[in-house]
Amino acid sequence: MTTVNPSEPWKKPALFAASVGALGVVFGDIGTSPLYTFKTVLDMTGGDNAPTIYGVISLLIWTLIIVTTIKYANFAMRIDNDGEGGILALMALLGVKRHKRPLIVAAGLFGAALIYGDGAITPAISVLSALEGLNIVAPSLHHYVLPLAVVILFALFTLQPAGTARIGRAFGPIMALWFLTMAVLGLWGVFKHPAILWALNPYYAFHYLLHSGAAGFLVLGGVFLCVTGAEALYADMGHFGAGPIKLAWSTLVFPSLVLNYAGQGAIVLAGAPTEGNIFYRLCPAPLALPLIILSTIATIIASQSIITGAFSMTRQAIQLGWMPRLKVSQTSEEGYGQIYVGAVNWLLMLVTIGLALGFRKSDNLAAAYGIAVSATMLMTTALLFIAMREIWKWSLLASGLVAGAFFIVDASFFASNMMKLLDGGYVPLLLAACVYSVMYIWHRGAMAVAKRLGEDPIPVDAFLEDLPHAGIARVPGTAVFLTRAKAVTPPVMQWYVKHSKALQQNVLAVTLDIASTPWVAAKNRVALAEVAPNFWSITATFGFMERPDMPALMAQIQTHGCPIDPTRLSYFIGMEKIVPRDDHHGLPRWIRVPFTMFLRNSARVTDYLRIPANQVVDIGRQVSI
Repeated sequence: MTTVNPSEPWKKPALFAASVGALGVVFGDIGTSPLYTFKTVLDMTGGDNAPTIYGVISLLIWTLIIVTTIKYANFAMRIDNDGEGGILALMALLGVKRHKRPLIVAAGLFGAALIYGDGAITPAISVLSALEGLNIVAPSLHHYVLPLAVVILFALFTLQPAGTARIGRAFGPIMALWFLTMAVLGLWGVFKHPAILWALNPYYAFHYLLHSGAAGFLVLGGVFLCVTGAEALYADMGHFGAGPIKLAWSTLVFPSLVLNYAGQGAIVLAGAPTEGNIFYRLCPAPLALPLIILSTIATIIASQSIITGAFSMTRQAIQLGWMPRLKVSQTSEEGYGQIYVGAVNWLLMLVTIGLALGFRKSDNLAAAYGIAVSATMLMTTALLFIAMREIWKWSLLASGLVAGAFFIVDASFFASNMMKLLDGGYVPLLLAACVYSVMYIWHRGAMAVAKRLGEDPIPVDAFLEDLPHAGIARVPGTAVFLTRAKAVTPPVMQWYVKHSKALQQNVLAVTLDIASTPWVAAKNRVALAEVAPNFWSITATFGFMERPDMPALMAQIQTHGCPIDPTRLSYFIGMEKIVPRDDHHGLPRWIRVPFTMFLRNSARVTDYLRIPANQVVDIGRQVSI
């Protein structure tokens, strides 16, 4: 993560390099919004007269300023969890201020689930809107737009297992070219009708909203499309640092977006036809085809960023205990963020292609777009208010004024977007509800299993003292038992001893804790104590962005004075089979049954912890919940 001071960028080549890299990862979604936003809003207004155009362009510009520049770049990005941002990182940061904060957890989790909902729409609407430029260049090819979009989307998801390390190097420069192209096209449009620059005055936005009645309120749902992707500034802060992201936004992305929206408004005022994609009418006819190709590449990059973000958020949720263990593959040694989650990839592909086929045009998809993101932004604002009070120690008045202003803006956009509910807006909400249900069911089930296994704890001293009387043989070797219970006998060890009538001479009881911070320094990783002769209690703490590695952990424990040979350990892993409780006080069937299915199909603990297969002993046991 780049930490150089952005105040002297010409002296900081690392800052520039990180800023260029951020262009391809952070700004892909918001950077391709001009392809469909102004066109969508103009269709909603039903008119192309001067007051409407000035009002709409002013709304677009000031939405970018208020939501992206002020809220995210200047407020949200100042609150980080050990350098990491995003709604899950913010939830983890605030959730540990006090031990029980269910509302904060619920807001953070549902906000994350909503991102999955709109994340499935982004690739479909972006690629479709880019290819729809063919309708202007060669109207006879319009029948091929949808099939070509499906092919591109299929190829995009199919290539994910190979990783994006090499392609990622080109993302930044290509997106830099995209933003420069948008800026030049926008300038060309502005020269045709320079009076459009009056739209920089917020008066035109307020005037339009005040005098257009209910139509103006509904238009806000379309205007909001210009900031879908703003959440990525905050969510991707840990990858690049706040400085490079702010530099890229203020010097290239924001000016390019403003110029392009202004240019689109200018050519409409100058008499350009509004049928089809207005974005492509900024381009001279001979250059239209190269622009379509560049637009398609830009939308593919934007889609890749969304997919990568979904992978990263899934890993965070797994680490925090809110999702089933899924197989997470590292696709490159160059960056921790280069991962692949197969289950998420293929489900996203099915939903995205299904949306493209179902809605067929970007105009139709625009009706389904925005509800989930606007709801996520509302929840982020609520968490920011708490952060202002508890982290910045602001007064209630100051926090209320700032967060209240953001809340009014976010709530207005959310309410307007809700008007699209029956026109397709239910799609991302339905997807988000499914994701949230998985999170809730998994967490409830996992907590129930942990509680059940923790019943009737036996002190370590008492258990070990009873071994000779019970005829338990002590055999050579070192056994490692993973356990959630600290300072007591691990349940899986009790189960093993009960059935095998033996126990190794040396025993390690290991508890893996996930911190509320993304990373934990190696020096703070391990806490260990010999609580009984040859019985070691070990607690290893990992950040929610880290993946535990048991062989590496054992090597570190050896350096702390624990007399073990990491290559000659036996790991005893509990394999739970879920059954209902006999006393009818267990989990409801609607939670227990899907949790059982999730547990049965989740990745093996041994794979997740990278434990060598030839050192593992699986201990099957029934757990009634």
